[in-house]
Amino acid sequence: MRPISSFLALGDSFTEGLDDWRPDGTPRGWADRVAEHLSATRPGFRYANLAVRGKLLDEIVEEQVPVAERLRPDLITFCAGGNDILRFSCDTDDLARRFDAALERVTATGAHVLVFTGFDLGRMHPILRRLRGRVACYNELMRASAERHGSTVVDLWGMAPLADPRAWGRDRLHLTSEGHRRVALRVLEALGEPVTEDWRTPLPEMEPTPWRDWVREDLRWMREHVVPFLRRRLLGDPRNNGYRPKRPELQPLESPFGKTTVAG
Repeated sequence: MRPISSFLALGDSFTEGLDDWRPDGTPRGWADRVAEHLSATRPGFRYANLAVRGKLLDEIVEEQVPVAERLRPDLITFCAGGNDILRFSCDTDDLARRFDAALERVTATGAHVLVFTGFDLGRMHPILRRLRGRVACYNELMRASAERHGSTVVDLWGMAPLADPRAWGRDRLHLTSEGHRRVALRVLEALGEPVTEDWRTPLPEMEPTPWRDWVREDLRWMREHVVPFLRRRLLGDPRNNGYRPKRPELQPLESPFGKTTVAG
């Protein structure tokens, strides 16, 4: 692998950084945390993040992959297909074929490319658990694609600490700051970067939660997140709501990142 002096992140809300919020209300996320770590020992390091919440695979391919082909960074992270999996119907084989074609283009840039498995939804709410088989199938097809194209797989499915509800935001679809921190450490491990913490370390033990509180939280989740999500899908409302990439070009890391670290 060639030395890393530039990093480009492609994807959707997971890579954009929801729900890891900075004090100013902008998303940070695992990709920013990885970039911050890499820049600490690499003068002149540049970073771009094209990820936008709600994007489907084909939208990422159309809007973001051409930028990767133009910029040709040393490192690219490519995570796509999660929003397709969440749709009412999804042909997993066809989705994987389109992912493979996109990955071929991304790896042709000459970058070291990291791809990501989906999370194990079996650890989450029963409604999301219904998608577990679909995610597992897509994961295996992505692994085969990564092997064909010489990419590195970051295994999110096997990250046991992410089974802890404290790793997930209120919508149960996006990681908290702690979840993003763990993923950043996992990515840095895949890159062979030295870190002082281990993503495998269990979270501190939780205080027992009364059964009624769990039920109350499930009802809140259904009311505030599941029902609006289904309504948007049924009415065909736009997913992206005008959001744009937060870092559209490769640039040095300056404010608001400063001298932060993965853990900070």
